[in-house]
Amino acid sequence: MSHRGIAALEAVDPALTQRFMETVIPMRGRMIHNSKGDLDSQLYDRDGQCINSIDRALLNEELLQEASASENISIFFRHKVIAADFDQKHITLRNLESGEVSSVDFDFCIGADGSYSVIRRQMMRVVRMDYQQEYIKHEYIELKMPAGVDADGNSTFLLDPNHLHIWPRHSFMLIALPNKDKTFTCTLFAPSSDLDRLNSPEAILGWFKLHFSDALARIGENVLLEDFMRNPRSPLICTKSKPYHYKDRVIILGDAAHSMVPFYGQGLNCGFEDVRILTTLLAQEGIQPTTLSDKVGSSNGVDQSLARALDRSPEEPSSAEMRHAVTTPIYLFKKTLDNILYSLSSRSFIALSSLGPLLSRVPYPPGEPSGWLPLYTMVTFRPDISYATARRRAMRQANIIDGLGWALFGLIGVAGLSITRTVLALCKQAKD
Repeated sequence: MSHRGIAALEAVDPALTQRFMETVIPMRGRMIHNSKGDLDSQLYDRDGQCINSIDRALLNEELLQEASASENISIFFRHKVIAADFDQKHITLRNLESGEVSSVDFDFCIGADGSYSVIRRQMMRVVRMDYQQEYIKHEYIELKMPAGVDADGNSTFLLDPNHLHIWPRHSFMLIALPNKDKTFTCTLFAPSSDLDRLNSPEAILGWFKLHFSDALARIGENVLLEDFMRNPRSPLICTKSKPYHYKDRVIILGDAAHSMVPFYGQGLNCGFEDVRILTTLLAQEGIQPTTLSDKVGSSNGVDQSLARALDRSPEEPSSAEMRHAVTTPIYLFKKTLDNILYSLSSRSFIALSSLGPLLSRVPYPPGEPSGWLPLYTMVTFRPDISYATARRRAMRQANIIDGLGWALFGLIGVAGLSITRTVLALCKQAKD
């Protein structure tokens, strides 16, 4: 979880955010494990800002407990939405235990039901929605690296817990995130065709020994085989939808509106930010979440204030990948140049604590951010910058870096040619 997710939680419930932050493990950078077992630490931020590893199960449980503690919220498990009529404002549900079908009336529907959203599909019946879906060639499998034991018999981390560990291998990679119990949650991302060939214990162990030998030594062969054979292979899907809402009746949030690949770590953060932005837009229109509006138009039965708030939903976020690129010379060169320009032009540090009060009132501050800002900094540590703004600035800055890179290589080439000519001339004089 990065600054975007933290800022979103804090805007909704500061006390809950404080409790969550006591359970996270800060990670100050990537630790790259190359094929020889050598390590390279790449810090995320010059000012020491961190992303945070948090137990997803714990996060889900805490959020459910917080919601269930509210007298205005009822939670129904094992119920599936099978249809929705947004004009008549009712949803049809099926109880998966009994098979009973029931209809529930609503005033306003929020669809946060994931990449395969039923609410989104039902919206397509009444909205001219632009929708795009793409499966990438990779799938992922979750694995577990157990805790180690120190000299005193206490549990200990087998890797540095303050890094996100990455084993980048061209078209596939392994990552590891620390947990409070001293274990690491590992995730293997690989093309489906590669995973298809890992169909026996011998093939699995041989492949890991070849590509991830240092990780295998820490995971253990038996643990790896047990997890690999038991845990499901899950697809990676990107979706885009526009618009996100229909009149004043329904809006989709999170993966239901825009699912993305996980390589930039923004799925959770973006979903939380959706909630923050919706909350601020509703507040700006004077809409109270527990009070029925008296501003419904008599002609069409639409609450114009609510419709305006939903119509101001921001653009879809973008996504980025991270696999082999973090080890290539061109990536390292561009990253170095990016950081130099950042140091020269952006001297002020903006702390997350200073943004909280503002972001609880407005989706994003007006105006453009100043100075040179790396894409990762904008996306991860600047929740006051929208994804759309970060994308525009990153594209403009990338063009500048490419131009500077070509200019630098050109100068090196000219200098090299001049030196070569000088050496040849000296050699000729020596012969004469």
